Amino acid sequence: MWGIGMGLGGGLVMVLFWGALILGAVWLVRTLFPSNQQLSASSSRPEASADDILKQRYARGEITKEQFEQMRRDLSA
Repeated sequence: MWGIGMGLGGGLVMVLFWGALILGAVWLVRTLFPSNQQLSASSSRPEASADDILKQRYARGEITKEQFEQMRRDLSA
């Protein structure tokens, strides 16, 4: 007359359902409201100086040696 209710796996299905619901809610909150650590990690990097940027451009081959030396003189003036 009453049967076996939700069946033998009903309890497991309910646990999986609530687990998925809670994990989804946690993911949604973390996505919408990132922690301060994630926000400050990108802003805590020191900015490269003009001389460092110039050296990087020369190392990548973006500028010639003459341009590098001229720009370096301009920066030190």
